[in-house]
Amino acid sequence: MSTSVGIVTTESITFDTELQLESGRVLGPITLAYETYGRLNAARSNAILVCHAWTGDAHAAGRNHSEDRKPGWWDDMIGPGKVLDTERYFVLCSNVIGSCKGSTGPTSLNPRTGRPYRLSFPVVMVRDMVRAQKLLVDHLGLPSLLSVIGGSMGAMQAVEWSILYPEQVRSIIPIAGTARTSPLAIALNAVARQAIFNDPLWKKGNYRPEHPPTDGLALARAIGHISFLSDTSMQMKFGRRFSARDGQFDFFGKFEIERYLEYNGYNFPARFDTNSFLYLAKALDLYDTAWNFDSLEEALARMQCPSLWFAFTSDWLYPPYQTEEAVRCLEKLGKPVRYHLIDSDYGHDSFLVEPEKFTHLIRDFLTKLPG
Repeated sequence: MSTSVGIVTTESITFDTELQLESGRVLGPITLAYETYGRLNAARSNAILVCHAWTGDAHAAGRNHSEDRKPGWWDDMIGPGKVLDTERYFVLCSNVIGSCKGSTGPTSLNPRTGRPYRLSFPVVMVRDMVRAQKLLVDHLGLPSLLSVIGGSMGAMQAVEWSILYPEQVRSIIPIAGTARTSPLAIALNAVARQAIFNDPLWKKGNYRPEHPPTDGLALARAIGHISFLSDTSMQMKFGRRFSARDGQFDFFGKFEIERYLEYNGYNFPARFDTNSFLYLAKALDLYDTAWNFDSLEEALARMQCPSLWFAFTSDWLYPPYQTEEAVRCLEKLGKPVRYHLIDSDYGHDSFLVEPEKFTHLIRDFLTKLPG
């Protein structure tokens, strides 16, 4: 039996509406890019929403073209017989607003000016992303979501779904998330921002698409990438090895880890827009589950569904204690909550690198949910 969803098409839909944002501004019309896998059952009760991380997109599984070198970003998780079994579930993944991967963001045309938004695009929060997703879920005629699952920024979206729409969400699975972004994570994003701002090609967001601030964005991505790794994973993969192409005493010679960061950094601008990177980083910095509530406890008290939380021992971007803060709060509230701390050496990226360490727990959780 094939375990791939095969060739899939990224679809899009535009909603001729204005969304009231947390900032007080409005955004509209709103276009959302999305993909679906599997089929709805007769009761339309088997839908699972997958939420992507910072620079992810709607293409979570399968291939868009037969010649694609890589499948979607969570292909290990989605497909026939996999943990998100497309023979059992209808799986939906949409691109968040603020992105450059098909949904409305800084690269989109502002209908009021006919020109790209660029920095006139309003600041969005994770809660705004979820309200936009709700438009799509309702359009698809989904009376409820069996589960909302995601890692990192995707975990934040899952939690927001359970708070904003408690009657519609039947479970959530936040992976490698946090209840509120820490000063450390904000500081790393601040340095990444400065790398972009200091690139003369950025031009305060008014760069030409064919001439983006490549150096600044590559450096910003490298800073972010460091936070996704761990000391142990870098030791295992690179150690202190010097690049074979350089002499050890060449002034501009590089260690293998430097070459790796440079390679990944400079590949990034070809596939992601700089302003979108900045807007999504701002959304991450602003994230706080207790936003517009008196406390975290008051916010989580709105959650009615069971939840399954995961953290990873080597994650220093969103370390386990941050997940555990939310879990303890839910336990205090008497909510049905389960938590697993997964031993992994791959840092924040553990949820992408070693899914086999926790997928059996997700499978067990999903199969025990009421139909």
